[in-house]
Order: sequence, then C-alpha cells, then structure tokens
Amino acid sequence: MSSSSCSKRPDAAAWRLAAYGLLGMPLAMAALPVYVQVASYYSAVRGVGLAQVGWILFAARLFDTLQDPLLGHVIDRLRGGMTRWMALSGLLLALAFAGLWQPPTTVLAASWWLAAMLALAYGAHSMVNIAYLAWGARLPSGAALLPAAAWREGAGLAGMVLASVIPAAVMSGPAAGIATGMGLYSLAFAALLLLALLALLTLAPAWPVAQQPAQHWRAALRRVAANRSFRRLLAPYFLNACSVSLPATLALFFISDQLRSAPLAGAFLGCYFVAAACALPLWTALARRIGVLSCWRLGMGLAIASFAGAALLGQGDVLPYFAVCLAAGAALGADLAMPPVLLAGMIPADEPAGAYYGVLTLAGKLALALSGLALPLLAMLGYRPGMPGGLALALVYAALPCTLKLLAMATLWRGLPSTFPVAPYRSSP
Repeated sequence: MSSSSCSKRPDAAAWRLAAYGLLGMPLAMAALPVYVQVASYYSAVRGVGLAQVGWILFAARLFDTLQDPLLGHVIDRLRGGMTRWMALSGLLLALAFAGLWQPPTTVLAASWWLAAMLALAYGAHSMVNIAYLAWGARLPSGAALLPAAAWREGAGLAGMVLASVIPAAVMSGPAAGIATGMGLYSLAFAALLLLALLALLTLAPAWPVAQQPAQHWRAALRRVAANRSFRRLLAPYFLNACSVSLPATLALFFISDQLRSAPLAGAFLGCYFVAAACALPLWTALARRIGVLSCWRLGMGLAIASFAGAALLGQGDVLPYFAVCLAAGAALGADLAMPPVLLAGMIPADEPAGAYYGVLTLAGKLALALSGLALPLLAMLGYRPGMPGGLALALVYAALPCTLKLLAMATLWRGLPSTFPVAPYRSSP
C-alpha cells in the first residue's frame, strides 16, 4: 500500500508509525554526545580551557537557536521538496558529527575546529529535526499523534542509551584511542541515519503537503505569535528545558569529580535513558486517561522529588546516584513526549506546523546555550576538571535545575488550559 493511500485512512498502521519513529534513534545518537561528551573531550583530552569551551558552546548553541524559526519557515515553504533537503541535511550531519572527534592537534586550531563543526552539525540536525516534528504534527489521524510521539521518543531513547554507553566507554579508555573509537561510532551513526531516512521517506505516512499558499516569513511568525495557547506554552517549556540541559552539560564532570566514579559514567547514563524508555509507554497510557497536560505535570513533580537529593551526594555514593538516575530517567519520558503533542493540538488546521516547531526548538536550544555558561561560572567559582567538585558543582548540577523545574511547574499550572484530551488510538494493520 502506498503512503498516499494510507493518508486516506482514519488511522495510520502501526508499522507506518514505527517507520516514522525510527529516525528518532540516530538524531539522539548524534545529539547526546554533542551536548554531553564534547565539553569534556575538548577540555580534558584536547587541552582547550574549560571557560573557552563554555563560550564556544554558548556561541554555537545561540547561533543554532536563532536559526530555528527561519528553518521552520523554510520547511513550510518546501512542501513536496522535503526528500532532497532531508537527504542533504542528513549527509551534512553525518560529516560534521564525524569531524567533531577528529580535531587538529594545537589548542587554537582545535578551538576553531570545534566552533565550525558545531555550527555545521547544529544546522543540519535542526533542519532534519524540525521537519521531522512538523511531519509528525500533521499525521493523517489526530488520534495517531500520541502513539507517533511514543514511537519517536522511544526510538530516541534507544539512541540515547547507545549514545550514553558507547561514547562513555570510548572516552574512559586511553586518550590515544578516542579519535579512532569515535570515528567508528560515527560510521555506525551514519549508516543508521541513512536507514532511518529511507524508512521515513518511503514507508511512513506521507509528508503533509500544505494546502494554503506559503506566507512570507514575517507573516508566518506573526501568526505564530498571535496564538495565545502557544505563547503560554513557551515559558514552562523553556524553564523545563533549562532544568534538563544543565545536568546534561555537567553530568560527566559531576560523575567524575563529585562521585569519583568516572568508569561508571556509561552505566549511569545508560540507566537514566533505559528508565526513560521503560517509563514512556506508561506515560503514554496515563496521558490517554488523565490528559497530556496533567501527565506532564506529574512527570515534573517526579523529576524534582528524585533529583533534589543529588546535591547531597559525594565520593562513593554510587548506589544512591543509580537510584536518582532511575527515578529522574522515568520522569524524562514525560518531558520528551508530552510537549510536542501539546503543541500539535494548539496549531490550527489551516496553518503549517514548521514555524511553530521552529520556535519551540528555539526555546529548547536557547536553554542549551545558556547551560553552556555553567562552565565559565564554575571556573569563576574555582572548580577545575579533575579536582574535587565541592559545593559549587553540586548546587549548579542539582539544586539549580530543581529550582527551575519548580518554576516551570508553576507557570505550567497557571498559564495553560486545564486539559488537553487525546483521543484513544487503535492501530489497524
């Protein structure tokens, strides 16, 4: 059966939603090492100063943030031309990701190389990811939104597990073998990315071609800004993204210098993402019963309850930190799946979705950009990689994210309608 015929049916077949969701795996495999391992690799292995790495991350992420609304508008205008552009963006992403782990030997050249590779990788990743989210928001059946998000985020969590275990194992080995190990990881990532793009473009429900004429980018952004429900979503989404991105940026430093358990970094991260993957079907089922918004609130509460104690941990507290990873990882499933589904329900049927997801990813990436400033902040407070973390690292890694999560819950509670019901979904073969 063709994709076009599938679009006429009330529900997309489950295997077509699985074909749609597969791309989440390679996108996560690329994103996590860039956000988690790059800072440690360039500062501890390549000798680039911690503050300098932090400023490069901030600048690259800020550039990535500002381009997202424009990319979203470009995607809306492409209509039927997405196959070519997603293929080109995927190729650029594979090349830039591989290049990140093969920097020049001198510190100055490595710094410029890091900035250039990050700009290329971020741009290509954003083009693919925004188109991917917009594709999912316009699936043939509204009842398919939640299961499609579950397939996408489940595949993404599987990719995160791979990206947390394999690069961490490579990074914990001899410094001379890191470039080779990450080169092999990059080849595996490129192969999986090619497979996932082929599945998306040939087997998934068809790309939703816009029926309305494409607007000028200013007009498109004005329509997005006029959407009151969407404006109310941005503040809690941004604060929550900040609460997630800070620990992601500092996780390896906390594990290595606060817990003194660097060899267990892959196990900690893998535990976190496996817990998220296992909890995702439970969050999806719960969202069908109590609504997406209430489900997201519960996830935030679980994250705060589980992560607050991390600030009290110190050298050798391995088992308590595994418990933190399990509970916080379970809460992550709600953070990943619920906001895109909420947004899909806010977009009018006659408006293209790309501009909305461009702005939403802008908010998330602005949070990531700001989290990069935690490294210069810690440097100012006297923290140095390889030295005991102390109170400063514990507070910035754990206490500050919990505070931001509380603020996100407060704005989410007051700013949005009380319910966003999602219709029950049953797949048909």
